[in-house]
Amino acid sequence: MVQSQGGPGGGGGRGGRDNRGGGRGGDNRGGGPRGDNRGPRRDRRRGEEDDGPEFIEKVVYINRVAKVVKGGRRFGFTAIVVVGDGQGRVGFGMGRANEVPEAIRKGGQIARRTMFRIPMNEGTIAHDTISNFKATRVLMRPASPGTGMIAGGAVRAVMEAAGVTDVLTKTYGSRNAVNVVRATIDGLKGLRPPERVRAARLAAAAAANA
Repeated sequence: MVQSQGGPGGGGGRGGRDNRGGGRGGDNRGGGPRGDNRGPRRDRRRGEEDDGPEFIEKVVYINRVAKVVKGGRRFGFTAIVVVGDGQGRVGFGMGRANEVPEAIRKGGQIARRTMFRIPMNEGTIAHDTISNFKATRVLMRPASPGTGMIAGGAVRAVMEAAGVTDVLTKTYGSRNAVNVVRATIDGLKGLRPPERVRAARLAAAAAANA
């Protein structure tokens, strides 16, 4: 009896584990493969929207900063990102991180939170405007259809993201990317719809004649 239980021809030995519920393959744990009960995989990163509208994202400038520490140098990156929907909404953000992709992602999140709508008229801005930010001055003028976008560098990136197709611009002073983007954004924020300006002037005239 003892020899038949432990011999190689015995009725199981360690091989009996194969009959304890189908092995470790998990076929009998949840009624199927291991990954079938986990639900759909979420392939988005933290902070991104699932069903949000499509945005135009443009990286204007990436700055690298080196900090000397014990044992070497530590690099940091700053990304200036402009985001718009191509239909009159635009925003910008500055993201800082130790890696370029992470800096771009942070800048895009900030830009989406700061988006605003600009008054437009047939693909161009509502009226002339001059904006200043530190040592940078940006002049923006509306253009007739077919003129195209007369702009360069950071101003072009902002206009393309906003959906402006015809505009005349000129940058004076410092060409620093941060200053140019800030001056352009401030100028677009200062635009007012013609209807609102007309109503304000009529109200002022009525008050003066009263």
